[in-house]
Amino acid sequence: MHRTRSPLTLGWEAARANALPALIIQALMLMLLLSFYISHTAFALFSQLAELKRTGGILFVIVASITAGALIPELFLILFFQRGRPTRRNLRNLLFTVPVWGLDGTLVDLLYRNQAAWFGDVATVPVVAAKICVDQFGYNPLFAAPFGVLTYEWKNSGISMQPIRDLFTWKHYRDKIIPTLLATWAVWIPLMAIIYSLPLALQFPLFGLALTFWVLLLTYMTNRFAGQIEADAPLALATAEVK
Repeated sequence: MHRTRSPLTLGWEAARANALPALIIQALMLMLLLSFYISHTAFALFSQLAELKRTGGILFVIVASITAGALIPELFLILFFQRGRPTRRNLRNLLFTVPVWGLDGTLVDLLYRNQAAWFGDVATVPVVAAKICVDQFGYNPLFAAPFGVLTYEWKNSGISMQPIRDLFTWKHYRDKIIPTLLATWAVWIPLMAIIYSLPLALQFPLFGLALTFWVLLLTYMTNRFAGQIEADAPLALATAEVK
């Protein structure tokens, strides 16, 4: 007899399935962090990126978010899973993902700036730990995870109001948000430790880079193993699980 898996089991299975891409991205981000502190060339390049972020302001944030979360993954799908042939589905995906990731990136940047004001823009253990706690155990369970799940459920349900009604029920949070949180924490707590160990001006650009790597890897893995599943279905699942 089929037995329904618990939210903890679902979260653990998702975290385990994503372990390899998570480790790859965490290793890449750790290499970037170390290069920032030990390589003069890398420091100079990062400084230019930080200056671009400072001068670009909110426009930089929105463009970077849309590029990392929407444009690059969709281009990846077209090139590697649609043999370079764009379809109307890709345009519909972008009409959905562009505003979603633009909003998400703006909120993430606001969170980073507020935390720098609250705790300081220094890379000490207490400061980094405090920022991770607010980020992953405050912002994530109260907004980021529910928002991510809601947006893709809304899209996949044909813009139905039912996901919005379900959002405020304990059953929905238990069955869908908690598994998402467990999968997210396994990947993003180490990544946030790396990101918060950099100066404020570099935190969002590095978040965008990590997001790009994460969505690309999950897009590749889910499309490769999903067989005949529609291209945007696994991508929606993958992106709903990231911060």
